Amino acid sequence: MENENEDRDVNMAWENIKENIQTLAKESLGLHKLKQNKPWFDEECLGFLDQRKWAKMQWIQDPSQSNVDILNNVRCEVSRHFRNKKKAYLRAKIEELETNIKIQNIRDLYRASMTLRRSTSLDVI
Repeated sequence: MENENEDRDVNMAWENIKENIQTLAKESLGLHKLKQNKPWFDEECLGFLDQRKWAKMQWIQDPSQSNVDILNNVRCEVSRHFRNKKKAYLRAKIEELETNIKIQNIRDLYRASMTLRRSTSLDVI
């Protein structure tokens, strides 16, 4: 009985210390904004990532065959969504390049083609 109370007290003390450190760090350092490397990645993609994390946590907690099947289905769905978003983004960029070619806007054409070339491989189109 005493061990349980001591464990709870230690856990409560640790949670308080952890929370204080985190709040002080946020106040003094501020939050770090992540650099967006993938312009096609949006809030919908974040929702899919959360869904995949939830399915993985369920599988870790209970590694039954049904949770394995759910995790595999969610992974496939998330990958498909990401692939489609990236393809749509690349198609829009290519259309932008085509319009720049038609109106002979060479400077924007060059800039867009270089960013497209640096950021992706064009084998997915």
